[in-house]
Formats: sequence, C-alpha cells, structure tokens
Amino acid sequence: MRVSISLWSAVTLFPLVAESFAPISHGPSHLSATTTALAASGGGFGAASSSSSKGGGKKKKKTSTRKTKGNLLKTLNDEPMAKADKSKRPRGTTYNRSEQDVLLEQLAEASSKGVLGQAVACSPTHGTPEADPFWELVPSLIASKFPSATEKSLERVASMIRHTLDPNLPLEDSILDDEWRPHDEIHAYMDGLGPTKPFWDPHRLELCQKLSENIDVIEEEYESLLEDMNKPGGKDRFQSVTSMNYEAGWRTLVLFYNGHRIDGFPYHLCPVTTEIMESSVPIAGRIAGFNRQQAQTGIPLHSDGNNMWLTCQMGIKVPKNNAAYIRVGPETQRWARGECLLYDTTYEHETFNESEDEERVVLHIDFFNTLRMTPLEIAIMQYIYTLREEFMKAEGVGKVGEQIL
Repeated sequence: MRVSISLWSAVTLFPLVAESFAPISHGPSHLSATTTALAASGGGFGAASSSSSKGGGKKKKKTSTRKTKGNLLKTLNDEPMAKADKSKRPRGTTYNRSEQDVLLEQLAEASSKGVLGQAVACSPTHGTPEADPFWELVPSLIASKFPSATEKSLERVASMIRHTLDPNLPLEDSILDDEWRPHDEIHAYMDGLGPTKPFWDPHRLELCQKLSENIDVIEEEYESLLEDMNKPGGKDRFQSVTSMNYEAGWRTLVLFYNGHRIDGFPYHLCPVTTEIMESSVPIAGRIAGFNRQQAQTGIPLHSDGNNMWLTCQMGIKVPKNNAAYIRVGPETQRWARGECLLYDTTYEHETFNESEDEERVVLHIDFFNTLRMTPLEIAIMQYIYTLREEFMKAEGVGKVGEQIL
C-alpha cells in the first residue's frame, strides 16, 4: 500500500530539517517535484512481518504489515483520533509550490552522484512515476544533515537503501544459508554487519549491566506506573501493537515509541529506568517498555526482519521456577529476575509462559546494534526513522506504527 502525502504537507516538514540544509548550486533535477507528491510506502523499509517459515528461495519479497487497532501514536500521545483537516495549511507556512520545486531540484542535484544518490538510482522504479519520492529525497536530506560524512562511511547506509527500494535484491549468504532466519521476511537490511547468532552475550553491553544493578528500583518504578494507571481517572497505558499481541496475551506498557519519548507520559514515576534506557543505547523499534505475558500464553513463531537491531529483555517479574521461556532459532533460554537476554530477532522466535497462575513481566528494549554499526550509521538511521514518522504524521495517516517500523 502506498500512502500519498500532499506537497504542502511535505513543505510543512521542512522546518524540521531546514537548519541542516547547505547552500546548493543550481542544476538540472533528477526529481520532478512538480509532477509527483511526496509519499511514503507501507512496504519495504519498516514493514513488519508476522509469521515465518524455514528455507525458501534466494530472494526476499515484500510481506504484508501487521494490523494494529487504532492509531498507536495518537493513543500513546493522548491525541484525538479525528483525522487531520487536509484543507487547512498550518499557521506560519510560507513556502509555495514554485519555491519548493526549486529547493527540491537543488537538493536532488547536489546528492545525485554520491553513493546514496546512486543507491536510489539503482531502484527499478527510479525515474518513473512509480518512484517513491520519500526515498528520492533521502540522499539530499542526509547530505545536508551530515555534511562531513565521507562516501566510504555511507556505503552500508547505501546498501540499506538499495535493499529497501529493490525487494528482489539478493541478501548476503550468511542469512540465505541460515535455515533459522526467514530471509523472505527481511524488510530493513544493511549489508556488511558481520556474523550474528540467536543469543548474544549480555555482558558485552553496559546497558545490561546497568539494568541488572538497578533491578529493585526498576521494579519499584514499574509498580508506581501500575498504581498511577489504577488510580481514579488513570489511563491504561498497556498497548498491543499488533493483532498477534492481542491473541497471544502479550501487552506492553510503552515507554518509548520509534526511539523517542511519548507526550504526556509520567516519566517522573520511572526516572531511573528512563535514564538508563536513554543513556545506554540508541533506542529503536516500534516500542520499548514493560511487556506482560499472561499465564499459559505465548507469542507464536515469527521473525522481525530488521538486521540493524538487537533486542534486550530483562526479567522483572518471573514465575516461580523460571517457568517462562523464549526460543530464538534453535536455542531456548528462560528469563530470570534481574538478568538480561540479548538476542537477534531476524531469527524465528517464540515465547511461552508455562505458569498456571503467574504472569511474566520483562523490560523490553529494541536498539540499534552498537556492537556492529558505527555511530554515524546509527545517527543517520535515527534521522531517517524520524523523517518517516513526520511524513506520516503530516497527513494524519492512521496506523503510524506499522507504516514506519
């Protein structure tokens, strides 16, 4: 599904990146802003997958996104669900179509010959009416935001763009030859990140050490959030991002959405948890927060096709005898209170809480793989995700979560 975004809505987003625009010389354009409207695709980069199977062909394909109930971002931010009024331009907008055309042409020309511009040019739809204008603009915006980035330092980001724009581009053998990593469900892929495995050593991350050292405080803060929700007039902040969550008895008290804070959230009730998460890793993913798993329920087999992320989960409340487990690829591990599991969700995985009457609660954090990606690569990916979300919000697009991630 392709969600169109009008030109004027895109113009309203330019103040978000205007401070990073560098002076650009005039020249012919590779992007016809007068005949295309800015758009964002529901497939490719950021599309979520919901089921998995082993083996398969050597090429990946687009998969349908998981369905959500309502607009997650508006719900989290306590925003009204009414659709945005597209007939009214936001106050303070001063651009017009002709000025926007010139700016887009200049930006496109300045970056079209770089490694990112060439990655976009390799798209099967580049230069056609089917080209995705969002990605046509990305090289220009990155060049303006990160002017000191070298072509060499951008090569792996370019590979991510190529894979996003051409779903049939072959993946590396390390994933194609691994029966436990469903390559046809990969939707956000960066070449050259090296070998991986189902579970990683949590001792390699300062995040895991800090979480374990503060387990008592983190559990107290979790209880404070529950009390706040249960008081008169309190809001139930547990969300199910996908239909799979509803069916599987898994819900999340969301602390961060798409890597950023949520408007109106009572962070004063969980200052230590928040500080550790924000200071230790570049948070990524659709959500990060406290996951509850009801007794005798589990998450069905699936994979999350983004090889740029790792997932950390620390046990907060674990049933007696550690009666809750997660299987990632061929390996199974069990949660324990105050201990972290670190794993790669491009492997098929599933969970189950074997307890008859106790729920399982873990602190869940998806983050960009700091063990393999450079700080520049991570900063650029965070920037892309932010732009993607703002483009969606500009038109009041529903189901923002599944469109971005």
